[in-house]
Amino acid sequence: MAQPRVALVIPTLNEEEAIGGVIAAVPRAMVDDIIVVDSGSTDRTVERAQAAGARVVSLRERGYGRACRAGAEAARDCDIIVFLDGDGSDCPELIPHLIEPIAESRCDFVIGSRTRGKREPGSMAIHQLLAGRVIGFAMRLLYGVHYTDMCPFRAIRRDALMRLGMREMTYGWNLEMQMRAARAGLRIVELPVAHRRRAGGVSKVSGNLRGTLKASWRILATFVRIAAGGYRREPGNVPSAERHLR
Repeated sequence: MAQPRVALVIPTLNEEEAIGGVIAAVPRAMVDDIIVVDSGSTDRTVERAQAAGARVVSLRERGYGRACRAGAEAARDCDIIVFLDGDGSDCPELIPHLIEPIAESRCDFVIGSRTRGKREPGSMAIHQLLAGRVIGFAMRLLYGVHYTDMCPFRAIRRDALMRLGMREMTYGWNLEMQMRAARAGLRIVELPVAHRRRAGGVSKVSGNLRGTLKASWRILATFVRIAAGGYRREPGNVPSAERHLR
């Protein structure tokens, strides 16, 4: 059986302090393509990403989901896509841990859980932990899948992702993927992952009240929109023999 090709997608916006270290920590033996999708950084993020060996996709329009979507489209020659943030809070050295269940055909989608993993003090705010639990409980009621986090560190079969019909272009992207994956019957695994404080810069979400409120509104709106779609299976997606593995 051939080893699946793996692409790493890193959405960025002004992460010059962290991006070089993030790319340097990527296990190159496991990752075939490192794609940094930059949404118009005004600092040296792009130059530092290229110097570290990443392929850069530049976007004119901003939007976390838009960047993730562009990265997935750029990874056309790969079988598995891994997503992580470019601020240094996720741990690239754990990539093999996330892709193994997919490479072994045990699941289609693996999501990291910061809630269940070891967290550096100050790496997550209480409202982030609470939101992950509350949204996870709601999705368990809707779909019978037990999530505990909306962690950006995740891996998914590319063909399955591209059939999910993702529409959210902002901060609701991660939640939409989780909801659509559950509704499509993908085989889902949640694994604990370590989480650190960001290596530099200011968070676009939790760094200020405006960013927090904006992200919260988009996440809530995404939940309502996807939940309103009912319980039907997404057309053209992979049926599942198992709903969730712990």
